[in-house]
Amino acid sequence: MNSEIFAISPTDIRHQASSAALGTSIDIGAGCLDSIDGISIGHAAEGDTGVTVIAAPGGAVGAVDVRGGGPGTRETDLLAPENTVERAHAVVLAGGSAYGLAAADGVMRELRDRGIGFEVTPTRPDILVPIVPGAVIFDLLLGEPTLPTAELGREALSHALDDVPEDTPSGTVGAGVGAMAGAIKGGFGQARVTSADGKYFVAAAMVVNSFGAVIDPEGHLYGMPAAAGASKEALAQLDQIFVGRTKILADAAGDGESSASTRNTTIGTLITNAPVTTAQLKRLAMCGHDGLARAIRPAHAPMDGDTLFALSSAEAADSENAEPVGSDVVALLAAMAADAVQMAIVDAVMSATGRAGVAALSEMLDK
Repeated sequence: MNSEIFAISPTDIRHQASSAALGTSIDIGAGCLDSIDGISIGHAAEGDTGVTVIAAPGGAVGAVDVRGGGPGTRETDLLAPENTVERAHAVVLAGGSAYGLAAADGVMRELRDRGIGFEVTPTRPDILVPIVPGAVIFDLLLGEPTLPTAELGREALSHALDDVPEDTPSGTVGAGVGAMAGAIKGGFGQARVTSADGKYFVAAAMVVNSFGAVIDPEGHLYGMPAAAGASKEALAQLDQIFVGRTKILADAAGDGESSASTRNTTIGTLITNAPVTTAQLKRLAMCGHDGLARAIRPAHAPMDGDTLFALSSAEAADSENAEPVGSDVVALLAAMAADAVQMAIVDAVMSATGRAGVAALSEMLDK
């Protein structure tokens, strides 16, 4: 975390993200997603787009909650609590609109080549099927349109499994390369909220490419009002950019074009170390959207594809040695999930760097 950019102390940041009643603490920025047992993060980029993979090679209990009006997703029905398969081997977050779903094919094939996936039948142990859900953002209007490929997905997975950096970076990386947050540069952000007793955590990996604004009319972040705000000159420029961007959408609608492949989207993955069932994990994903709504206004618009996955790094709750947590713990984890998403969005916006003529908030701060 760059405390100079935020212009407030880490203690203040914790206060912004945490409830005094909960007593939770928060870490924001590069490295927050490191050292999670069984789960690792990898980024890859090409041109003005990219892919981020959250890898769980041993399989992790998974869930998803889709709130946007124009989602671009893969394997989300499979993660419903009433369905049979409870584990995922990776989650793919990608740019490229619907084309970006191709990246998940590469991740799936690379996992299979590494001997990772569900065994179809004991009589054919060579046939493996990895479960790889994913979601995409619409980033084709930033810079030169680049379409993610299966090979780019393979590259991101390889970084996650073989070449993990000491501090997983935030900002204009991976699926966040071509992201925009309203009229400014979006990106990839991360945060981790830890319970008061240190037993449980909920981390968030977010790609912020929202239609809604992340800064208020005074130039301050909705997700962290105490942070330094944009200058008046920058705000005037943002107004012009936003009007132009809105016109692009209006013209597209006037031509009868559909936004089914999502014009905008904030997507992400929650990770917890708590032993939870798929249904409990679904609740975390649902409540994570509360954090999205705190940091982006409006959220869940018809042209957004807002989607949150959730994974548990604990042993499966239905195994012999693990019992799912109770409803009181789920309530705490749900509140932590909302805080983690909120602050990961803040990190994405503050860590982003300008690209293709789109300025980042860190370049607009009122000095």
